[in-house]
Amino acid sequence: QLQLVESGGGLVQPGGSLRLSCAASGRTFEDYTVGWFRQAPGKEREAVSCINSMGTITDYLDSVKGRFTISQDNAKIMVDLQMNSVKPEDTAIYYCAADWAPWCPEAKDASTDFTSWGQGTQVTVSS
Repeated sequence: QLQLVESGGGLVQPGGSLRLSCAASGRTFEDYTVGWFRQAPGKEREAVSCINSMGTITDYLDSVKGRFTISQDNAKIMVDLQMNSVKPEDTAIYYCAADWAPWCPEAKDASTDFTSWGQGTQVTVSS
């Protein structure tokens, strides 16, 4: 299993932007699929987006399509989630997760297929 560390969370005003980053301690994401998830208070965890080692992206959450973008650097050291035009309902703890797999899972399997999880980073959207 990988040790994952998220960074970049914080307080942002509605309409603003935030960039979250996920890194694996001591190694790269070569041959790994990485996903971003979020969990709001009192709600179930939901899958946001996923990217595989070849850069193929799977977006799971309709409510953030066109606003959130997942990306990976060329060295496969970092996987970012760029969050634009944020809304109060985007407030949640955001987690990154990774799995040694060639493809992103289907939405129904996303929460169970990833084997390594980060501790999460809080994102609060409020004026």
